Formats: sequence, structure tokens, C-alpha cells
Amino acid sequence: MSRKRPVAIAVTALCLLAAGCADSSTETVGNKSPKSGSGSGYPVTIENCGEKQTFTKAPERVVVMNGASVAEVSSLLALGLGDRIVANQQSYGRSEVEGRAEAIKALPKGDVKLNDAYDIPREAMLGLRPDLVLSVTSYGFDTKNGFATRADLSSVSANSYISPQGCDDDPAKMTVADSYTLLRDLGKIFGVSDRAEKLIAESEKRIATISAEVTAEKKPNVMVLFSNMAMGGNDFSSIVANGIINDILTKAGGTNAFANASRTTFADLSKEKVAATSVDSLVVISYNDPDPEAYAKKLLKEFPQWPAAKTNTYTVLSDSIYLGPSNDMAVDKLARTFHPDAF
Repeated sequence: MSRKRPVAIAVTALCLLAAGCADSSTETVGNKSPKSGSGSGYPVTIENCGEKQTFTKAPERVVVMNGASVAEVSSLLALGLGDRIVANQQSYGRSEVEGRAEAIKALPKGDVKLNDAYDIPREAMLGLRPDLVLSVTSYGFDTKNGFATRADLSSVSANSYISPQGCDDDPAKMTVADSYTLLRDLGKIFGVSDRAEKLIAESEKRIATISAEVTAEKKPNVMVLFSNMAMGGNDFSSIVANGIINDILTKAGGTNAFANASRTTFADLSKEKVAATSVDSLVVISYNDPDPEAYAKKLLKEFPQWPAAKTNTYTVLSDSIYLGPSNDMAVDKLARTFHPDAF
């Protein structure tokens, strides 16, 4: 995630979206079922953001662009495909999944000099000789940003993939279902659909169980923002207003106190507006902050009129609240924060 192009969620996440691209991909597969990266089940054709990408075998030289996300690299690792990555620019530093942050840090970066957008420029990308390039949104394939286009990659026999809701580079309508679409598409591309479907089924079951426990509970008004991060001109410019986080909040039995403050993913608000809003629970998203808990406590002290301040109700999350394979962990932690007596 870069501060120049903040937070995609898988956010980010948390990434992302367009009404005409809610499910970014459809697929056709050969007659045989894919078998864990073997040659069976190919060719596979994925229609992704208006372009058909045909895979004659599982990709072996994968490049993961930054895009202010960890969704793609985390999904590859969750599917056991880390050894296919020759260059990864996604990083986070923290994770709800034990060992994930360290696993991401250990991946090769491709030994390339990044451009002003903190990502891989065109010539460096082509020099990596990828057979698949993953981008969170269409931004990563825009020549105006100094990147290799999808046509450039196709000319050197490399496929490309834009994650769900990324066609128009707008994450505001993303939901947890998009995390499943990403896993499912990668499962088809790499011939590991069995692994993808298992992860999806486990996540769906866990979220359904948690949601059932809190469905009758009163929904708290929740403020979600990034720890010590500025994205606009006001005192509070990193407040999440829309996107996958709202779906996660709903599933955890909460509601976003600032959902109506902006039509885009983030709201850029004054201190006065924040002070005038009743906040029952505070969620701080940690990114490159060594002590996000201290930031949460500072906010609660700054706004003692909030119900959240009076009850000291807050939690800190990192990558599970973005687009990616671990949204069930965010739902679980948030539900226990909002409704501790339900568990």
C-alpha cells in the first residue's frame, strides 16, 4: 500500500469496482477438472474486465503489482501458490493470520526500481518475463501511469488479471463476495479450484455462524479509519465510508456511522463533524503504525462524548478487513467487539 495511492481495500484493502463489473470474471474450462496445477483441465479462459485471457497451463512466473492492496498476494499464499511469484510489490507488515506478514516479506521483489506511483514501470515489468500479472484495479495497466498495458503484456505472451470490482478503479461497492470471486478465479487459473472452494466454504460457514449469533442484537454505530494516516485536507481524511468494510460490519452486527458522509470509499471530514457523530465502537485499521492501539486510545480521549469512549470499545484490524481470503477473521473479531455477551 502506498500513501500516494492510498488504500485499496482488500481492501482494499482494502482494490476495485464498478457496477458493470461486480463479478469481474466468467470462465470456461476444458472437459476435465483442474488438478492442483497439473496440465489437466486446460485450456482455461477467463473473461476479465472485457478481455479474454486463455491459460494453456498454470502460470509459473507471476508478478503481483502493489495497487495499495494485499488481496492478491494473500490469496496466492492461501492457495499454496507462493512459489509461483517472481516479483511481489504488495506488503503490509501486520496480519490477523499467523505467519502471513512474514511470508509476504520473504517473497521476491524482482529487484526493480519502482516508479513515482510506487509500482513496477513498463520496461521493468517486461524485463521480469511474467506469464501472469495481477493488478488490483485497471490503474495498474494504464500507460498514463507508466505501466505496461494489458496489450503490452499480451504481446510477450503474458496474461493479466484485474481483481473483482477493479475494472473502473473504484472500490466503493465491493463486498465479501468479491473476495470469493478472487479466490475462485485464481483457483481456476492455477488449476487448484478444490483448494479455493474449500477456503470459500469454510469462510462462508464461519461468517454465517457468527452473523446468526448477533442478528438480533442492536447494531452499534461504528467509526472505521486508518491509524495516523492523512488522505485529504481535513483533520479526519482516512475515515472509511463505503466498500467491503461496510459489508463486513453488517455481517458482524454493526453499521458504519459515516456511510452517508461520502459516495466514495473514504470520507474527508472535519473534527467538528466527527465530534457531532455518535460513535458506539471504534475500529482502527493499522498500516505502518507501530502502535495503532495508542492511536485508538488517543481518539477515545479526544472525543469523550462518544459512547465508545465511555465504554472503551475499540479494536484494531489489519489485512483481514480488506479484499482477500481472511474476511471471516475480521467478522469474528468485530462481532466479539460489538457484542461480547453474544459469545
